[in-house]
Amino acid sequence: IAQNLDGPIRAYILAHKDAIQLWRTVMGPTRVFRARHVAPDSIRGSFGLTDTRNTTHGSDSVVSASREIAAFFPDFSEQRWYEEEEPQLRCGPVHYSPEGGIHFAAPSGGLGPA
Repeated sequence: IAQNLDGPIRAYILAHKDAIQLWRTVMGPTRVFRARHVAPDSIRGSFGLTDTRNTTHGSDSVVSASREIAAFFPDFSEQRWYEEEEPQLRCGPVHYSPEGGIHFAAPSGGLGPA
């Protein structure tokens, strides 16, 4: 994990069967020159400055993702998420809480984190 000297960062946990590959496609190639030519509409193709200032990061494997999630979100439990939260998100409408920065399954009868 590199230190960001240029300003704030935002860290997210993306949940999808193919989250790593999908996010890496949205980001584009790591090398900005290549991104500009191969994937000009990608994040790196559009906003990357250099190979070390390429605007975004994404884990390259499930093992890396687990390690990086633990570093940025020490209170997050992958096991609990898969056992308790993920099944709820599959069942019903999903809402977003800007205050908490999370998506949540809407309880029947109202809005708010379950």
